[in-house]
Amino acid sequence: MGTITAIVNQKGGVAKTTTAINLSASLGKLGKKVLLVDLDAQGNATTGFGVAKRELEYTTYEVLMGEVRPLEAVITTAFKNVDIIPATQLLAEAEVRLLQFESKTLQLRKALMQIKDSYDFIIIDCLPSLGVLALNGISACDSLIIPMQCEPYSLEGVAELLATVKRVKNSTNRYVKVLGIVFTMLDKRLMVSRDVMNNIRNKFPEELIFNTEIPRTVRIAEAPSHGEPIIYYDSSSKGATAYNKLAKEFLTKIQQNSI
Repeated sequence: MGTITAIVNQKGGVAKTTTAINLSASLGKLGKKVLLVDLDAQGNATTGFGVAKRELEYTTYEVLMGEVRPLEAVITTAFKNVDIIPATQLLAEAEVRLLQFESKTLQLRKALMQIKDSYDFIIIDCLPSLGVLALNGISACDSLIIPMQCEPYSLEGVAELLATVKRVKNSTNRYVKVLGIVFTMLDKRLMVSRDVMNNIRNKFPEELIFNTEIPRTVRIAEAPSHGEPIIYYDSSSKGATAYNKLAKEFLTKIQQNSI
């Protein structure tokens, strides 16, 4: 049976989707069978893998509503070992409709249990909020990764997220673990970035912070518009190197945590 990891941060613009896309692609290239679940109505993870939204028959919306089995919504991408359950703007309706369900935060978990043993890893790209959709992602996963941009107020956002995770542990998913914080869009030339990094390292245990740091680069920013993960768009770039390194560190952390 595979493991499920959610990429979560209620703050937008922190390279959450970029991390979900490129971690999935890097794991796939390492020979792991991966399913990426797009849980954001913007559908950026979907287009980031070159999937045309207008051609979709089923998405995460139908899966969450119980209208189709998850396997019916799975699409094989053009990239090695990576499948995706895509999303479109229709998913925004789920935020309201799920409130009518008795187990409103467990719909994704129930769905993914049906296909968990078909993959080595399931990666969930959560939307930037802590609403019912994001809670579905946290309730469904074995572990979570927090991408974080080194800027003011980041620490406050992480603290809020960790408080939410604690509530989920006490209610719907007592086994969920925080795998770690990943510094993204990093420019070490900026004093504010260095200050925030040092602050985070002083506040959290060393094992809760990934050693791999994702740099801010033009090539990473360009890749989604071409429908390709950075490791395919420019395999020799600093961004590709960083995400390949992150995937290997991810595998080590999963093993160390026995997830």
